Amino acid sequence: MPHDGHALDLLDALLSAPPPEPELSEVGHVVEVGDGIAIVAGLARALTDEMLDFGGGLSGIVFDLEPDRLGVVLLGPTASVVPGADVRRTGRVVSVPVGAALLGRVVDALGRPRDGGDAPADLPLRPIETEAPGILDRAPVARPLATGLKAVDAAVPVGKGQRELIIGDRQTGKTSIAIDTILNQKDTGVLCVYCAIGQRGDAVAKAVGAIRDGGMAEGTIVVTAGDEEAPGLSWVAPYAAMAMAEALAAGARDVLIVFDDLTHHAHSYRELSLLLRRPPGREAFPGDIFYVHARLLERAGQFGPGAGGGSITALPVVETQAENLSAYIPTNLISITDGQIYLSPRLVRRNQFPAVDLGVSVSRVGGKAQARAFRDVAGNLRVTLSQFEELEEFARFGTRLDEGTRKRLSRGAAVRAALRQPERAPMPADEQLAVLLAAMEGLLDGLDEGAAMAAMEAIRTAVRGAGDATRDLIASDRPLAPEDRGRILDLARQALAEAGHGTDA
Repeated sequence: MPHDGHALDLLDALLSAPPPEPELSEVGHVVEVGDGIAIVAGLARALTDEMLDFGGGLSGIVFDLEPDRLGVVLLGPTASVVPGADVRRTGRVVSVPVGAALLGRVVDALGRPRDGGDAPADLPLRPIETEAPGILDRAPVARPLATGLKAVDAAVPVGKGQRELIIGDRQTGKTSIAIDTILNQKDTGVLCVYCAIGQRGDAVAKAVGAIRDGGMAEGTIVVTAGDEEAPGLSWVAPYAAMAMAEALAAGARDVLIVFDDLTHHAHSYRELSLLLRRPPGREAFPGDIFYVHARLLERAGQFGPGAGGGSITALPVVETQAENLSAYIPTNLISITDGQIYLSPRLVRRNQFPAVDLGVSVSRVGGKAQARAFRDVAGNLRVTLSQFEELEEFARFGTRLDEGTRKRLSRGAAVRAALRQPERAPMPADEQLAVLLAAMEGLLDGLDEGAAMAAMEAIRTAVRGAGDATRDLIASDRPLAPEDRGRILDLARQALAEAGHGTDA
């Protein structure tokens, strides 16, 4: 039978080709499986934080190194992992895809799409753990990051590159403040990363819907690790989100990142540590829980030209129980960050939203970045409110009050009403300035809640129709001159008179 010429040519090519390079593969085996963790033996040369391949698309991270065993955190469901199964080294640390192509997407802690779309192609990978920039690569925080919330921008200002903690009990509005801050970055050029850690699926969907409705979807990356997923994904999620933020900031962009919330992150880390028999410390957290959060938040900041010139502003969220600010995780994070926005259940019960307690909230950096006109108006805000709250306590006992005390009570009530703001309604800086100045100067004294809200809306409308003078005053960082103050107050008086809320103040 004649031979096929093509077959002979193929055989000659195979015989003359160089032999393939041998492929070295280190294979171990699973000894024990727990809830989100595995004990692996036979991989003596594995490194800390190295990715291991369990097959079927499941990977894990080397968490503990011991002479004859590895403690591995699994990044997925454990149902497919059984004792005796093969485990392979990959020789690389856990990395996630990064880049501007992720803007507008919802991804999991490993960068895989969760919004039903296809994964962006050819994205570079970035390790989730990187060294924070050094002192010489940083610059002072000198530019404001407006949240659109009067209570924050006036009294607890945040600067670009700052780490400001949002802290409070459940259902006090922590996520609302974070989402409103993201929405206020529309048309500012600030890119956002929202990292939901251990949240219910419906809560994440609500947050994503608010971001889309507010027009910030195309400028935001949403990273989610739900409470129904493996604790390992909740543990790596904030580091993955920070890696994505760093990639955006490397292009000299300003980035806002929200961690919602680090209480769930600490719980995930505690769960993994206890399962791997790490010794428990205070409140059963391992001793390195401070370092876990410090090495994450230290990667935020205002960077100098040598580090790309961008900035990462971090808003970590932490939940307290029964207003206990002295608990372990809250005190850790308060000591790591540059201030805190404290949301009080007492103010929630009084229907004061956002429920920012100005007596406990503080910004240790952002005041230097606050516009001077804002500083001139809000300088006495804390004192006015604290004096009002003291007088309000005495007035509850029915004590007879003199005329001066009644005026101070009326002024304090007006200022507190001026700080009220519905969620999903961030306010431009010039409108905030006019409303707060009107309240501090007594133009809203004596108005009930409904009338005060209508009066503030009238002032905002007047400011929008009066041109850019107030906006330019804030943008140029000029102090509030007497003629500027008089112009804004005259505008407010005219607006109140036209709305039927005339005042003699």
